[in-house]
Amino acid sequence: EAVNLPGMQAHVFIKEMDLAYAAADIIVSRAGAIAISELCCVGKPIILVPSPNVSENHQYKNAQSLVNKNAALLVEDYLASRKLVDTLMELVKDKALQAVLSSNIRKLAVKDAANRIAEIALDLTK
Repeated sequence: EAVNLPGMQAHVFIKEMDLAYAAADIIVSRAGAIAISELCCVGKPIILVPSPNVSENHQYKNAQSLVNKNAALLVEDYLASRKLVDTLMELVKDKALQAVLSSNIRKLAVKDAANRIAEIALDLTK
């Protein structure tokens, strides 16, 4: 079920992520490896809220690696109820930061992953 505010939408689950990503100006997401790889290809400004309920805190480490490259913002899960909306509103107002985050996250995208995997698999058969 969606929560809709003027200019904002929040969804519990989205089936057609490609359409949601295309429509979004800013994306708030968890920080799993698959989500991050998709978000790098999408190239939109993102705020990551890593799940604390994962092994070895890997989502936080994933998110922090993007933050270190100035490619994302991070709000820790336990702070989300107090900081997420403020962080989002600050980013909405800061077009320069949006542009920097978008530019930097695009640089991290691996768009030919399927070809790379296929080449490695074929090399293994030689």
